[in-house]
Amino acid sequence: MAGDQNGERAQAEHRLEKLRASAPKGPAARERSNGDGLKKNAILDCGWGRLVFGQTFSDQREIANSLREEGPDRRDIAFYVKDPHVLLSHAPQELFLDPSHTYRLDLSTYRPSTRRPRGYFIRRLASEQDATEVNRIYQSRNMVQVHPAFFWTNRDNRALTYFVAEDETTGAILGTVTGVHNRRAFGDPENGSSLWCLAVDPQATHPGIGESLVRRLAEHFQARGCAFMDLSVMHDNDKAIGLYEKLGFVRVSYFTVKRKNEINERLFTGPNADYEGLNPYAQIIVDEARRRGIHCEVVDAAGGFFRLTHGGRTVLCRESLSELTTAVAMSICDDKSVTRRIVEGAGVKVPEQIDGDSDDDAIKAFLEKHGQIVVKPSRGEQGRGISVGIETLDEAKAAIKAAKEQSPQVLLEACFQGDDLRLIVIDYRLVAAALRKPPSVTGDGRASVRELIEHLSRRRSAATGGESKVPLDAETERCVKQAGYAMDDVPAEGERVVVRKTANLHTGGTIHDVTGDIHPALVEAAVAAARAIEIPVTGIDLMIKAPQLPDYVFIEANERPGLANHEPQPTAERFIDLLFPLSMPFSVRAARSQQRKSLKED
Repeated sequence: MAGDQNGERAQAEHRLEKLRASAPKGPAARERSNGDGLKKNAILDCGWGRLVFGQTFSDQREIANSLREEGPDRRDIAFYVKDPHVLLSHAPQELFLDPSHTYRLDLSTYRPSTRRPRGYFIRRLASEQDATEVNRIYQSRNMVQVHPAFFWTNRDNRALTYFVAEDETTGAILGTVTGVHNRRAFGDPENGSSLWCLAVDPQATHPGIGESLVRRLAEHFQARGCAFMDLSVMHDNDKAIGLYEKLGFVRVSYFTVKRKNEINERLFTGPNADYEGLNPYAQIIVDEARRRGIHCEVVDAAGGFFRLTHGGRTVLCRESLSELTTAVAMSICDDKSVTRRIVEGAGVKVPEQIDGDSDDDAIKAFLEKHGQIVVKPSRGEQGRGISVGIETLDEAKAAIKAAKEQSPQVLLEACFQGDDLRLIVIDYRLVAAALRKPPSVTGDGRASVRELIEHLSRRRSAATGGESKVPLDAETERCVKQAGYAMDDVPAEGERVVVRKTANLHTGGTIHDVTGDIHPALVEAAVAAARAIEIPVTGIDLMIKAPQLPDYVFIEANERPGLANHEPQPTAERFIDLLFPLSMPFSVRAARSQQRKSLKED
């Protein structure tokens, strides 16, 4: 437990340092009063940036000047802009009309839901640790972070309200929403309110978290006599718009204007047809390359192929697989039995293993010795054909048959009880580490296991751009049966059912960053495995007891790891550093050179 706390503290301190330079200065709100009514030129600091209330400005040039004051790594928003064309005319090169819709909920007719949250509850943000967790969710959603101290120092700010969703069992923060009381922010004569920064952890498994947060905020403002609650939502966010319309929101004619910056670049540069169709694993690399001025040519979008050119050097890639990875290294990763022999020779711990074509007596003896085993194809990817927790000869035979659909050679391994850890090693350095957890569903007393799985698959697919869902196949049925259920059984409310034993993202697993909490022995094992294979970019999979402990066994090496799965860790940045070292800023190159020199001297 102490290790967990130290790891969380270290990660929190790291995030705090990154944000310290952009910590809020001065009061949260700035305005000039115009008597007892509407405040003039009202601006509210929300931590991630400022809300500039357009209806409080009589001169559109003053709004433009206010947006010009936007700080680095901030996102200021001019809201309630009635004449955006006039505002844009004052700074056409600096400002843009945000492609979002404004929606309004009439709180006089709003009725709370009779269904309450299940497995989690909504409460006020109550500590700096809550603030750190909110920032973690913001990061996972590519949103601007807020200095943790801002949340805490503004906890009594009557204009700002923060709610979080907390898991009843684990205490984890699952989502967050921010509310603004318009009368307290700028003396709104209409006595309205607004919703901002609704975000749900993409790894959360409970249904309805976003809806519960919206309802809680609406009920909060309704109880305080507010007439309505507004929000701004991207025009193409059909899922969110569907939720808001279901709750009774309707579109209103107010507009949002922002200052052009790197954060919102994609909103004003328009779509680039050359990069449409790339999957998230290719897109994250192409985006980083383009930020550095590296020319990108899409060779085959559907397959994730692209060519990068910079300073006379050209590299062809397929997602994180580049020409720098040799065919020999690829062939080693492709055959799990070869991978095992290579890394074992380098001193990396591997599980005991036998061939899937062994006779029944040998398989029975292997089962008796280890209790549970893993059956997997010698060649394959994305968890296809892998069965975990096999306990009987009949189960083993069925699993071997399924595995042979992926590869003629099948391997049987001792089952190491623990967690699945993926370590991203680039240029023989650890860049990211994440626990991969198998998919599970939580009963609500009404839906069957099958229905819960289908619902989970829809959420996982939406959160990963269609990359993740739980297959309704024989392996899922076996795992559900092993948990004591049939697919059409209805689990009791709060009952958790693990529906797959493998933790692959593509089969519905979730991924949880633990980069700041890894035992050195695990890092050494991953780097040793990468060096043994001589592969410059790889995802090393280990089974571990805990990230803070040295116990592990090697599972496999992936020659094309999904870098997008490890945001906000700088996986794409380090990949481009490897391919094009001269694209790094000079200060970074100098520091890297000095670090290598020190290591050699040691």
